[in-house]
Amino acid sequence: MDEDIPQLTTGVCEQIATSTGPQDPVWSTSPIMQVVQARAIETNGQTRWRIVISDGVHVLQAMVVTQLNTLFENGHAGKGSIVSVQRFAINTIQGRRIVIILGLEILVKEVEKIGNPTPRTLDAAGATHKPLSTAGSSGPRTAHSKPSRPTLPIEGLSPYSNNWTIKARVTQKSEIRNWSNQRGEGKLFSVTFMDETAEIRGTGFNLAVDQLYDKLEEGKVYYISKARVNLAKKKFNNVANDYELALEKNTEVEECTDQTDVPEIKYNFVKLDDLINKPKESTCDVIAVVSEVGDIGSISTKTNRTTSKRELTLVDRTNSSIRLTLWGKQAETYEDKHDNPVIAFKGVRIGEFQGRSLSMISSSMMTINPDIPDAHVLRGWYDSVGATENFTAYSGSGAGGGATFNRAQVRTIEDIKANLQIPEKAEMFSCRGTVLHIRGENPAYPACPNQSCKKKVIDTGDGWHCEKCEKTWEKPEYRYIISMAVSDYTGQAWLQGFHDVGLAVFNMSADDLMEIRNNDAAKYTAILSKSSYSTFNFACRAKLDTYQEQSRVRYGISKILPLNYKEEAAYLRDIIKEHWPN
Repeated sequence: MDEDIPQLTTGVCEQIATSTGPQDPVWSTSPIMQVVQARAIETNGQTRWRIVISDGVHVLQAMVVTQLNTLFENGHAGKGSIVSVQRFAINTIQGRRIVIILGLEILVKEVEKIGNPTPRTLDAAGATHKPLSTAGSSGPRTAHSKPSRPTLPIEGLSPYSNNWTIKARVTQKSEIRNWSNQRGEGKLFSVTFMDETAEIRGTGFNLAVDQLYDKLEEGKVYYISKARVNLAKKKFNNVANDYELALEKNTEVEECTDQTDVPEIKYNFVKLDDLINKPKESTCDVIAVVSEVGDIGSISTKTNRTTSKRELTLVDRTNSSIRLTLWGKQAETYEDKHDNPVIAFKGVRIGEFQGRSLSMISSSMMTINPDIPDAHVLRGWYDSVGATENFTAYSGSGAGGGATFNRAQVRTIEDIKANLQIPEKAEMFSCRGTVLHIRGENPAYPACPNQSCKKKVIDTGDGWHCEKCEKTWEKPEYRYIISMAVSDYTGQAWLQGFHDVGLAVFNMSADDLMEIRNNDAAKYTAILSKSSYSTFNFACRAKLDTYQEQSRVRYGISKILPLNYKEEAAYLRDIIKEHWPN
């Protein structure tokens, strides 16, 4: 054999086939094997790679975890590759026991098939092990020392797994919830576990709640065993795993002080100004500074239960702000004593209330002042300059919110009306136009002065009553809600805008405009006329609207920007240079 080709670990297929579980020595070694076949298959809507691995004597069927897909998709590994199997598990798929490859190191990309190996299936029960032969191998032998307690990776769990123990971090724990149906009443809670291979949701009922709820704390690592593995009920479970755990009264939970090989919580942060481009009802991770904390309130649910709520105003370095709602115990226990903390939120839901809003859900998690680089950068920015910045809030149908005006993709009104494809969800576009006419009948509405509310208030004669806050105010705070005809050289369209749009168009507060409207009709008409014939850049969204069984497209303004002629000229200059560089 070529001196540069590592020698295969002879006999390891037999060792794996007869293994009785993670306590066997073979589970803590990194045998060197050859991939003799590799092909992609679709399973449950995911691409998985099925491979056949050889030790030169036997071959075994194996599946590769999705985290390793890129090795095969990018051509780094494939048929003929020599690999070091870093970690593996044994699972049952479609009635057959199969090896699940959890970690691989590529030693040689491709060589001719070594030996003449024969198929070996996994035994249903363990047998006497043969010693491993690795003499002459130049590859690695052991990726990890033998763990102090044998564990199975979460990726390896299935309903056919027996006598397993997982070592995982708790990333989320819900409140205890009560339920009632025809079969009786009870209580439950859910918890999300994560290790380096996957996440899985666990749910405990009744006695399991009493025995386990107080033992499990977010952020800590535990050994978990003697739970039942079931198929995941996707209606109640949004964790990316086909299985879930049923925590029972005999389920064992033991805190683990050795937190090696268990990853920290992973985030995929979205900047606040990019939320307008994310689908409604989707979930995302955000990190931001809390600039304001609202008072605690309560609402009645559809089941006539009352739950607490509290709104936080979040800001980040994009100079955008957004409201996030806490519910239940989190709303009640959140205390405004952190002095504008940085909070990392995982899995919060994106809503469309007044443009964009965020909300904690049962699977969401928040970490106050996390020790991660993104948090340290935000802390430094806010303490140095952020605290004095003016932030653009998501309001109305996104007016003035985080949508981006793209000068390079400006479309004409004629093109928008003729060619814009309107899906069920809003379609975003950028345009430039001149205001020709503003409807002056009702340019603003009386709003609740509570900064976290803004709902319309009712004149009762004794004051202005807010049904949401259940308060009566001496006077309202007016907020813009305007409709205006905007034109370019190709056509005209009616655009709707909210408070920030009105501020940009009229250059005065809605309170001042309404006072003029109510007391000086001539001056009000002059203001409407003066505010027309100004040109703006718009970031808009088009959405189908149905009224009295008639469907039409409505155009809402997400952001309005007065023309900056220096920027416009520089953009035109760059276009000229691009086409005529000399």
